[in-house]
Amino acid sequence: MGRLLAVLLLIVLVVFGGLYFAAGRTAPPALTIDKPERLIGQNGTVEVTAAVPRDRLSGLAITLEQNGRSTSLFTLDGSEASSLTPIDATHLRVSRPLGKQSVPDLQAGGARLVVTASRKSFLGLRTVSSTVGKDLQVRLEPPRITVLSTHHHLNHGGSEMLVYRTTPGDVQSGVRVGDIEYPGFPEHPGARGSGAGATDPGSKVAFFALLPAQPLNTPVVAFARDEAGNQAQVPFVDKTFEKPFKQSRIQLDDGFINRVVPEILAHSPELKLPPPAAGSDMLPAFLRINGELRTMNSRLIAALAARTSPVRLWKGPFVQLGNSQVEASFADNRTYFYQGKEVDHQVHLGFDLAVTSRVAIVAANDGTVLHAGWLGIYGNCVIIDHGLGVQSLYGHLSSVDVKVGDTVTRRQTIGRSGMTGLAGGDHLHFTMLVAGEAVNPVEWWDPHWIEDRVERKLREAGPAATP
Repeated sequence: MGRLLAVLLLIVLVVFGGLYFAAGRTAPPALTIDKPERLIGQNGTVEVTAAVPRDRLSGLAITLEQNGRSTSLFTLDGSEASSLTPIDATHLRVSRPLGKQSVPDLQAGGARLVVTASRKSFLGLRTVSSTVGKDLQVRLEPPRITVLSTHHHLNHGGSEMLVYRTTPGDVQSGVRVGDIEYPGFPEHPGARGSGAGATDPGSKVAFFALLPAQPLNTPVVAFARDEAGNQAQVPFVDKTFEKPFKQSRIQLDDGFINRVVPEILAHSPELKLPPPAAGSDMLPAFLRINGELRTMNSRLIAALAARTSPVRLWKGPFVQLGNSQVEASFADNRTYFYQGKEVDHQVHLGFDLAVTSRVAIVAANDGTVLHAGWLGIYGNCVIIDHGLGVQSLYGHLSSVDVKVGDTVTRRQTIGRSGMTGLAGGDHLHFTMLVAGEAVNPVEWWDPHWIEDRVERKLREAGPAATP
């Protein structure tokens, strides 16, 4: 009997020892400080991810250390526990405010964020813990903006340019028109042309627009925003001018619809529409192309705008298609009718220019090809980047003679006109883009506009500009 008890005791000790050994091998929680990345400001967020199931988490604390003082931001058993949420079965996230508004004792300068977490091992026999830290900078003052250029006059549907300086220089900045932000770019000496004075080392340039869909009184401000969320903004536009936009009635017929719909659908799998059967009603497919696909194309154009060169690639006024007749104007508000009934409404954001069939299409100015191929409603299309957020678009081409990445020069042939996409006849759909937004091309064709709105400002803006 005694021998049996000894054997049983030995088994218990072995099992317990094995469990304890396994418990000791339990990995501590893996911790990641997702936010802030570098700076703490007036308002912000601390965000921490812990790789541990909720029922295994036994402790979690976040503290901020600065100037010998430690401030508790989160504890598992504190009132902040409600900010702990599961991401999935094995990950938790803590997110709570972090800034001068939520931590009044914050001071400008260095600080350190420290996170400690512990978890229960198998059967809760042991507890293992881990700690991570991140050094941060507290920046409580908003950036400063100095407007360097003068005489900012903005046409409805048109473009403008601002020259400005931010302090410090590493902040995100540009021009905000309503809820649309146009990024600024460092001004390079070459942007001013030969013979111009020295540039302000910290100056930037930003092209922006007041879109046709935006009211004339839309707020326009220069802004600067740092990673900590500190922000400054300055109004600077002297005057805005109303421009009338055309209203058109477009009569649809089966001949046009039946010609354009099958080709566009064959190139547009993103619409997820099957090829229409012969003799079927194609109006529903046309309406999805004219609306849904048009929106998709706009998103792609906006994404391409993000790849703009930070250096100005163009010089002088842009080139209009030679001897071309304007068949449709910019911001033409089109109402579509089919068999006497109104079926759709869209805004035509470009110029339709026609000469003769399959005429050579030339680059409006120097730049780099961003897109060369099919683009939804535009059919065969070329988009050229001219730097600083400025691009030009050429649609409905019958053929394309360039490829993505090619460097092109002013008046270089890039393709031939056609009637691909939503084109009723052979012509060029041309528009200018600023940060992916279509703007009135007439200004960019005008040498006087280029001189006054771009070249003059670059020459005149300098270190002595008034804040």
